[in-house]
Amino acid sequence: MPEDLTPVMTQNFIHDFIDEDIAQGGQFQGMAVHTRFPPEPNGYLHIGHAKAIFVDFGTAEKYGGLCNLRMDDTNPTKEDVEYVEAIQEDIHWLGYDWGDRFYFASDYFEQMYEYAVALIQKGLAYVCALSPEEFRAYRGDVSTPARSPWRDRPVEESLDLFARMRAGEFPNGAYTLRAKIDLASGNFNMRDPVIYRINHMHHHRQGDKWCIYPMYDFAHPLEDALEGITHSLCSLEFEDHRPLYDWVIANCPVPAKPRQIEFARLGIDHTVMSKRKLRQLVEEGRVSGWDDPRMPTLCGLRRRGYTPRSIRNFSERNGVSKAASTVEYAFLEHCLREDLNESARRVMAVLRPVKLTVVNYPEGQSETVTVENNPMDPEAGTREVRFSRHLWVEADDFLAEPVPKYKRLYPGGPECRLKGAYLVKCVGFEADEAGNVTEILCEYDPESRGGDPADGRKVKGATIHWVDADTAVDAEVRLYDNLFSDADPDGGDKDFLACLNPASLEVLTGAKVEASLGGATAPAAFQFLRQGYFCVDNKDSQPGRLVFNRSVSLKDSFKPGK
Repeated sequence: MPEDLTPVMTQNFIHDFIDEDIAQGGQFQGMAVHTRFPPEPNGYLHIGHAKAIFVDFGTAEKYGGLCNLRMDDTNPTKEDVEYVEAIQEDIHWLGYDWGDRFYFASDYFEQMYEYAVALIQKGLAYVCALSPEEFRAYRGDVSTPARSPWRDRPVEESLDLFARMRAGEFPNGAYTLRAKIDLASGNFNMRDPVIYRINHMHHHRQGDKWCIYPMYDFAHPLEDALEGITHSLCSLEFEDHRPLYDWVIANCPVPAKPRQIEFARLGIDHTVMSKRKLRQLVEEGRVSGWDDPRMPTLCGLRRRGYTPRSIRNFSERNGVSKAASTVEYAFLEHCLREDLNESARRVMAVLRPVKLTVVNYPEGQSETVTVENNPMDPEAGTREVRFSRHLWVEADDFLAEPVPKYKRLYPGGPECRLKGAYLVKCVGFEADEAGNVTEILCEYDPESRGGDPADGRKVKGATIHWVDADTAVDAEVRLYDNLFSDADPDGGDKDFLACLNPASLEVLTGAKVEASLGGATAPAAFQFLRQGYFCVDNKDSQPGRLVFNRSVSLKDSFKPGK
């Protein structure tokens, strides 16, 4: 495992259960802890999945066990090999590996069919002809049992119909296979749930071999058992499904008996994590794709400049519990900011440039000044940056008519430090006919190079970053904000699309960056002094066209322990 990644999870209630299982022996006697991560390949993974990956792989890692990667491809409606490959890439990027334990739920279709036949033979399943509308009407309520006129269908008749369902003789919705459990159960998941349905649709791996598909609640425990999973770690919505999970394990002749444990999903404000809604954003062109840096997808976060360590630390520090909660997006940014503060090289970039001319510096002359790469890292060293008469500075570092307490450049204002170079004082400016400032005129103090001036005088003005106009490299800079302006776009009966933030992306063209960034490539990360943390865009940036994404601003509004 890479050294910069969180090595071991903090003890949590899941580990307490596992410790009890190990101590008691029983069904897990002598077995290594074996977990699995079972994503459905119908979309890209998002930050919520990162928590599940952290829990599944991290738990196995903590106990020196194993974790499988299994594609839950029991529903062919939206599944695609594109998503399969993207899921693998994202998990590897987070620093986890499944070795040779890569499976598909569809690998077990034949065995699942045989288990279903065995249930029919034991009188524990039957073919039902209720339509979806009738099924809902016969479902009952808390005081009324469910009904099915087909519950006592003879075994041989159900076996024949089930075989013909597989053979493709019936249209979608004509029949289902239902487990015979308890129509009066207070847990509606146990009221003779459907375990197979007809679906005449091409499967991305099985082709047209199958036209009946197992339901997740039937397939999932069988997959776990067939793979020797000891602990099936699920999100909290599956808690009410656990009795069905255990029923399937108890009534099918499977080789292992996994234990299901549920934990709360990750919730983050100012975003949605429904794959259906994320897909809608992509398909309607509201974002540029699954990897749009405003998306909560792992590929989007990676493109924005998030690091594996920041996401793993975020997952670890949120903890694992049964209580559902919503985390501030600011905390995710805080974790990234902490990581990049230690690792990102400091550079100078001017996002909204205006020319500054040092009028008393000789025309045609230049020199190099030394600046630190990262003051947080003693081994990061220094680099040389070219200084000359003509520079670029930020437009908001100058005001023709200053406001109170303004400590940057203005005619007759205080001396300001050009980062790593000289003290300068504004002596005038040029403007176009519309009144827009086109050039700031300054004089420099030749004795003030580098650090504090030799005469020890105190400078009231600010320190300003700059780039040399003759060697600066042009760049496009993309500034990102929350995709949704509403903290809870998924809440209640809201139209989540109406909550989109129209100011979530600002594109700046003509930015100027120091020459050392001319050959920068993804995933290089930098701190643009006074601006924030930025990375080279891994998709649009190319030689001759530098594109930077702002990963996170310098300002940190999140307070740990808040």
